[in-house]
Amino acid sequence: MAEMTVGEVTIAYDLAGQGPPVLLLHGFPQTRALWTRVVPMLADRFTVVTADLRGYGASSKPEAADLSAYGFRAMAGDMRALMAGLGHQRFHLVGHDRGARTAYRLALDAPQAVASLTLMDIVPTLHLLETFDLPVARAYWHWSFLAQPAPFPEEIICRDPDSFFETCLTGWGKAGLAVFDAQALAAYRAAWRDPATIAGMCNDYRATLEIDRADDAADRGRSVDCPSLVLYGRDGVMAELYDVPATWADRLGDMRAEAIPGGHFFVDEAPGATARALLAFLGEAADA
Repeated sequence: MAEMTVGEVTIAYDLAGQGPPVLLLHGFPQTRALWTRVVPMLADRFTVVTADLRGYGASSKPEAADLSAYGFRAMAGDMRALMAGLGHQRFHLVGHDRGARTAYRLALDAPQAVASLTLMDIVPTLHLLETFDLPVARAYWHWSFLAQPAPFPEEIICRDPDSFFETCLTGWGKAGLAVFDAQALAAYRAAWRDPATIAGMCNDYRATLEIDRADDAADRGRSVDCPSLVLYGRDGVMAELYDVPATWADRLGDMRAEAIPGGHFFVDEAPGATARALLAFLGEAADA
């Protein structure tokens, strides 16, 4: 593991391979260990950076007197600064879940930095919040629970973090814990057993309702025009609730989409299929 201080936070990251730079961002409730089985398949062709978002893993977990510290704009700024510090002013950007929301915000705020954008198993934040009907609320209950005022959700989760977060992994993933790489799962558990990480993740969701919603509303109608790939779990909750590609059609100017076998955590379930989809897309984007 390496670390870099960017502004007010320190970001933990790993580096592998050589070639055009690619930044991979994890989501909730995971860490950069998400990419354990994907990185080796990309590293022959690309310089691969995996990083923990602020509030997650081994990265800083700042106090949240102002929830903008946990907005996707702040997280995106961290990642752009990290890549610049590594010598990459422009790079390919891949995100899953919260990492995908961070990646989309980075592409909106700094389009000149993003050579291509891959978003994994999300619909746009604003669209989800504006269509938060009963089926969505039942499946994505954690958006409301984690956003409750501190310290209520933190205290509940801290009583048995493994039970809480493993329920998330198996509930949205629609598969047992056996599909997760043992070392990656150990890394997830080590991270989410830290009360500071639990607080950071809650603040991430609190910021979505108060900060990210307003930021996305201000950017309604804008399009990201770099080559973009939307990947989603063929058997996942998002695919059941939404036509995932259709939700991005007016937000991504050069979009293609592909369903990957598995649920929300298809990166863990099907790392080979995930890597093949990335290699095909990134290879074409890098050669363009």
